[in-house]
Amino acid sequence: MVFSSPIFLFLFLPVTLLLAYLTQHHKWRNSVLLILSIFFYVFGEGELILLMFGSITLNYFIGRWIGTSQSKTPVVVGLILNLLILGVFKYASFVIENINFVLAHLELSPLKMVHIKLPVGISFYTFHAISYLLDVHRRQYKPQKSYVDLALYVCLFPQLVAGPIVRYKDIVLQLKDRYLSSHKFHLGLERFIMGLGKKVVIANSLGTCADLIFELNPNQLSTPTAWFGIICYSMQLYFDFSGYSDMAIGLGKMLGFDFLENFQFPYKSRSIREFWQRWHISLSNWFRDYLYIPLGGNRVSPGRIYLNLFIVFFLTGLWHGASWNFLIWGLLHGFFMILERLGLGRVLERSPKIIQHLYTLMVVVFAWVFFRADDLPNSTSFISSMIGINNFDGYTIDMFLNREVVFAFVAGIILSFNGFNWMLRKIFKSAKGSVKSNAVVKFVFVNGRTVFFLALFVYSALTVAGGSYNPFIYFRF
Repeated sequence: MVFSSPIFLFLFLPVTLLLAYLTQHHKWRNSVLLILSIFFYVFGEGELILLMFGSITLNYFIGRWIGTSQSKTPVVVGLILNLLILGVFKYASFVIENINFVLAHLELSPLKMVHIKLPVGISFYTFHAISYLLDVHRRQYKPQKSYVDLALYVCLFPQLVAGPIVRYKDIVLQLKDRYLSSHKFHLGLERFIMGLGKKVVIANSLGTCADLIFELNPNQLSTPTAWFGIICYSMQLYFDFSGYSDMAIGLGKMLGFDFLENFQFPYKSRSIREFWQRWHISLSNWFRDYLYIPLGGNRVSPGRIYLNLFIVFFLTGLWHGASWNFLIWGLLHGFFMILERLGLGRVLERSPKIIQHLYTLMVVVFAWVFFRADDLPNSTSFISSMIGINNFDGYTIDMFLNREVVFAFVAGIILSFNGFNWMLRKIFKSAKGSVKSNAVVKFVFVNGRTVFFLALFVYSALTVAGGSYNPFIYFRF
């Protein structure tokens, strides 16, 4: 089940909100929310719910073991078992495929390939479980006595299948002590609708265009068309994932939870380091707290810092998928992070802001090619089209344009750089000198805001009800 589906919008969500408010002061409220989260997952994954609850049960008992032990043995066992589960279901086929590639060159018999279905959200709920074990091991919190509360933390439906990654220490108190209010509900509802609109109006429209371009032979693309395709994908990915995060954060607020922000206008960044402070913040914070700092962080020699960055971004790429393309994408970001520490960052600081922005966008956009393309040969061919090496034979930008794509493209650029809020500030500033103007602007803003969100929800709901193109990119991670 996805948030932008009719069954979620018009059945699951209303029932969930009704039950949440009816049980808000009842001792069974977490149990009710857990049952709803299980139904949410089972609707799309069926029997794979058993794997998730096997993981929850395993971590529940290991957490209790950690609480009674003074050694590192239980946490090490827990980490190994969690990573083993993730490795088998997400990376086994990739490993066997690469072993067979080597065996073929050695003229040896290949290993038998076994198809293993990738459970939706396994990367997210595994990282939730590891966060719990490490926070308990560090004595930041006691082991969870309630199996229901731990299970709810791991599989709470707003953040179950595509994040944001919620660390145990950020939510443990909310599992027992949270409140529902009309103000919080209103904020959550607006946030949810905004995320739904970003997903349906911008990401889906640009995604259709990006898919058409990436399905073509790169030799058929002019250089401007290749650039248009990857820019469309860059915005599709951002509005797809940030839209999902907005919906998850909004749903959390409507249910009484406060999740941390996951995006802060990453395309405004002026360095790759800043980009990772703004992009998928929950993943960056997770790797910082549970890997980079334990490895020594910035407190070690420069050589060790560079090695730590290499390890973090190697695993960041691998976390996104079992593919050489994802590894290259992660290592490209790690490479430029290291370059910035070696001196490029100081050069950028002395450069005009426009140069800093262009440098960051070029690195990010080129890296997205590896993230989007099916394999390494397609990635390199597409980049060749971007820089004008391939022989152009076919498609130009105008073949992919229509009013929907043009609107989504322009709106995407404005929203990517916080242009919407900037325009609102300009409107209020221009009206500041006149009480009458202020009153008019205030009236228009208050009522216009309501109309805007209502119209956005109706349009988005009608669009998804019509069965239009509606993927969620991050579901595969």
